Formats: sequence, structure tokens, C-alpha cells
Amino acid sequence: MSSSKKTKRAHLGRGLESLLGPVQKTPPGDTARSNPAHKADPPLSLPPDVQMQRSQFEIPLSQIKANPYQPRTVWNEVELEELTRSIRENGVIQPIIVRKNGDSYEIVAGERRFRAASQAGHENIPALVRSATDEEMLELALVENIHRTDLNPIERARAYQHFIQSFSLNQTEAARKLGEDRTVVANHLRLLDLPKDLQDMLTGNQLSMGHARALLALPSDELRRKLANRAMAGRLSVREVERLVRKYLETDKEPAEKKQTKESYILDLESRLQSILGTKVSIDAKKKGHRGRIIIDYYCLDDFERLTEQMGLTAGETL
Repeated sequence: MSSSKKTKRAHLGRGLESLLGPVQKTPPGDTARSNPAHKADPPLSLPPDVQMQRSQFEIPLSQIKANPYQPRTVWNEVELEELTRSIRENGVIQPIIVRKNGDSYEIVAGERRFRAASQAGHENIPALVRSATDEEMLELALVENIHRTDLNPIERARAYQHFIQSFSLNQTEAARKLGEDRTVVANHLRLLDLPKDLQDMLTGNQLSMGHARALLALPSDELRRKLANRAMAGRLSVREVERLVRKYLETDKEPAEKKQTKESYILDLESRLQSILGTKVSIDAKKKGHRGRIIIDYYCLDDFERLTEQMGLTAGETL
């Protein structure tokens, strides 16, 4: 667990004490009833949070629109129904956040609560009105979903792509703004190079992110489909799919005589490099073994960026 999470939990664990100050415990018998001379403390009275009161409203659901930058396209119906039942019993405890847009409002954060309140038959919902730019709308919606209810890999990839294209960012800038590692963003964006039917398998949880990353090392969609269907039908693990991909890459398009002339240690090195880099690697060693070439294949620009980054380079340094 990260130190930031530990700090957050410690803070939240203080509960009312963090809001109202330390609670003074009364010793046994030391009460106003047992000691009439002792007067009970007056009721605690806190000044109202004027700014909070001014920004929080009960807003009709009919006046609220979904976040136009919402990355989520698939909602977990079981989780939504559980939240709906909770709202029927207890109401909406935490207000959603909206921004004003003409005569209506747009959701900045809290679309699940909005949907559940609608299903529960509520006409109004508590909401905090905040100003937010389009960039902040997209960033907040993406961060909220990533850290609370995970997007599926394709939704997350499209959200990253939308964020990058909408605000003219490169992958490094987008990762920094979203608090993500650059490789996380790059690996998700690579998923969009898969054909739609394989993307649908990811969306439907028939394939995992690990399966998809292994399939991307194959040079054609036809091969990717064949292995994806085999993985799904045989319930192959990610490691099993990676092994099959390596096996194909090791034998693909190499003349039989060339394969036979390679030393076993060269084949072992190729296999290890392919496993590390996630793509086809060929070592062409000269007869005496003192010279040769290492050929690393890439299949798209994102793949190229990923590989150069793994080798400690940036796109600017390679051009």
C-alpha cells in the first residue's frame, strides 16, 4: 500500500474528531447529575459553512445532463442496482458535482449516483455547483472512474485518446496531468490497434489486458484473431498465450537452413529479448561471432515509442 493511501486512511479514521475537535471523556461519576455543582457544557455550536451552503442545492434530475466527456460507456448493472436500493432506503448521502451550462447543469462527478437516484424514483438530487473547464470535466471524470470503479481496458484507452486529442497533448504530458505512468497510457493506447472484434472481447471480459498485450506482438490481425479465439476457447492463461506468441515469433519466416545454423545460445538470447520487449527480435550473428545485427520489429508508431522508451530513449532523441 502506498504512503499516500496510508496518510489518507489515517486522516479519515479520525472521523468526527477531525471536524469537531478532540472528544473529552467524562470520568465515571463525574456528571452533572452526580455533582449538581458541576454545570454541563453548553451544546456545541459550529458556524455554518456559508460557501458550502451557497454552492449546494437540490436540483431536479430533469435539469441535469450527463458529462459529455464521460469515458464510461458500460455500467455494471449489479452495482448500479445495489446503489439504487441504498438510495431508496437512505437517500443520496454524498452530493454530486455539477457545472452550470445555460439553463441546465452538466455532471462533473457522480454520474452513478445520478443514474441510481433516477432509477430510485427521485425527482431531485443534492448537488454542489462548481465551475469547471472542458479539460477539467474530462480529467475529473477519467480520474474518478479510474480510482473508484475501474473502466474496462478499451474504455480507458479511448478516454486517454480523447484526452490527448482534445487538448493537443502527447502521451507524456497526458500521463503527467492524469498522475499516470507513461507506459500505462502507452500500453492502453496500443489496444486500439486491435481489430474491433478483439476490442469487444476485452470489453466483455473474455480477454484480459495481459492477453491483449501479448497478442499485439503478432504481426497481423488474422494471427491475433486465431490466437485470441484459441485462448478464449481453451481458457489459456496470459503466460500460455505469451509462450505461443514467442514460439511463433521464433519460427516465423525463417528459412529452415538459417534456423539450423543458429547456435542454441543465440536462439535463447532471441527468446529472452522477445520476452522482455514484447516483439519479434532476430539476432544475425556472423560466422566467427564477433559481429552481427540485432533486428527489433515494430508494427506501429506507438509500438516504436514503447520500444524506444524501454531502451531509455525518447522519440525526440531517435529522430
